[in-house]
Amino acid sequence: MDRLRHAYPLCPQCGAAMGRREEGGVPRPVCPACGFIQYLNPSPAAAVILRRGDEVCLVKRKFPPKAGQWTLPAGFLEYDEDVAEAAAREALEETGLEVRITGQHAALSGMLPPDRPVLLIVFHGEVIGGELQAGDDAAEAGWFALDDLPGPIAFSTHRRVLRDLGARDVSKEPS
Repeated sequence: MDRLRHAYPLCPQCGAAMGRREEGGVPRPVCPACGFIQYLNPSPAAAVILRRGDEVCLVKRKFPPKAGQWTLPAGFLEYDEDVAEAAAREALEETGLEVRITGQHAALSGMLPPDRPVLLIVFHGEVIGGELQAGDDAAEAGWFALDDLPGPIAFSTHRRVLRDLGARDVSKEPS
């Protein structure tokens, strides 16, 4: 991925044409006039794992990218939002379910097509209210057995989480 193609063409502070130089061992967009450095960081997002017995809650995406494919309830953080609160908010918006965050599952790096790097923080949550119904940018919402998930699952980070959950469930079975 050519991350520098996401650089500002003009400095947001002084309007000069941006240049490039190595800063901290990484080539970065830098303003030669005022010294502004543009850091091209991943976008933070939050997801929540909701379980009902052996089932997990998934939503079908209504909009691109990956419209018609399935994900955990998830979305980007607002500027001043706590990451766990973002996970609970996204769950409510996409599923109609009120949730209490009970712990963190994983932090994963991924890519939102076509080329937006994302840092996904995945939480475990407990349903405390509401009724399951697709909302916001979800076309459908449902409960699915880990060994019978709908497909396709939209994002590699969500596939990794679901594989991990499936492996954990298998390891709990008596031998």
